[in-house]
Amino acid sequence: MNKPSGFIWYELLTKDLDAAARFYGAVVGWESRDSGTPGMDYRMWSIDGETIGGMMAIPAAAKGMAPMWVGYLNVDDVDASVARIRAAGGATLMPPTDIPGVGRIAMVADPQGASFYVIAPNGEGPSASFAPGRRGHGQWNELHTTDWEAALAFYGAEFGWSKSSIFDMGAMGSYLLFSNGGAPIGGMFNSPVPKPIWLPYFNVEGVDAAKARVEAAGGVVDIGPVQVPDETWIIQGRDPQGAMFALVSAAR
Repeated sequence: MNKPSGFIWYELLTKDLDAAARFYGAVVGWESRDSGTPGMDYRMWSIDGETIGGMMAIPAAAKGMAPMWVGYLNVDDVDASVARIRAAGGATLMPPTDIPGVGRIAMVADPQGASFYVIAPNGEGPSASFAPGRRGHGQWNELHTTDWEAALAFYGAEFGWSKSSIFDMGAMGSYLLFSNGGAPIGGMFNSPVPKPIWLPYFNVEGVDAAKARVEAAGGVVDIGPVQVPDETWIIQGRDPQGAMFALVSAAR
């Protein structure tokens, strides 16, 4: 079963689907295939036979939107969730919409401006998108924001997330780990990025080799390799279209 208020899908909004497929295929090992959605070029990411996400071109109506990764949060009632998010100071970026064979979705922004989807999926099967420790799957969900304390209050009220622990990053301030009723599933902090975003981390085997693949495939590594407090190794970077992404590995 999908855990309520958990991340159950990751989507890349990009300018060049073919180039993105080549880049992430080389870097993470994903395969890309057409979803078969009528009238729309929506492609699915998979690894080892399991689907973990998708990608689509940035809609023409979304003028000025930069390439980005966006997570989907599982909810029981999309319309009610959107209404609460708006009442709390968030915004609707795409109104509640029924997607045949998928479920009802809406794209929203939190009060600081970070975008994400809410989804009431069809069916009862579990999602394999967020599966820490598994190659090519989501490992961590990081919110780059302007006020993590306000963000925690917002996400806590809407999704039931709670503080797990806080790390002191010195001059960079505090880094909050949050949970969804169990082990931590992500973190949030006040970030210098130009616009608040959600940044997913995907699991790879060996961060140094992953860094080399990123650079060979035309991406840029902005941070890392860096060892974080749980003793895993991370890199953060940008794909050739400019979307921020992050990779994490148990080994250097």
